Amino acid sequence: MRTYTLQAEQRIARPLGEIFPFFAEPRNLERLTPPWLRFEILTPGRLEMRAGLLIDYRIRLHGLPLRWQSEITVWDPPRRFIDEQRRGPYRLWIHEHTFEESQGVTTVRDCVNYAVFGGAMIRRLFVAPDLERIFSFRREALQQLFGS
Repeated sequence: MRTYTLQAEQRIARPLGEIFPFFAEPRNLERLTPPWLRFEILTPGRLEMRAGLLIDYRIRLHGLPLRWQSEITVWDPPRRFIDEQRRGPYRLWIHEHTFEESQGVTTVRDCVNYAVFGGAMIRRLFVAPDLERIFSFRREALQQLFGS
């Protein structure tokens, strides 16, 4: 299985104590996801982030309704957490979120290791451009939310 890595980094002029709690609330993921994905969390009730938490989502990708389930496999507040796809559109999806503060500025880093169904051409034509759009939206949303 061929895997790929996507890395993103953003500096936010706010302390870690303001940034990490936002990411620790699973429902805030909706605020960081582009509207065109029609992202919806299906897991009912209050979700408390912890290792072992399973979260079910529904998205629309290129018009196709898809279900996705993630598990929080590492929970190490306020420094990092990892979510892994258990069911969804990727053959593999492991997303590590890390947070580091220096002089009141928090650096948010994402490292996603993923594999796709359909091979390199599907990745190049659809998956890579979609991920770029999604993470670009996320950067802009964080900028608006925190004024970075």
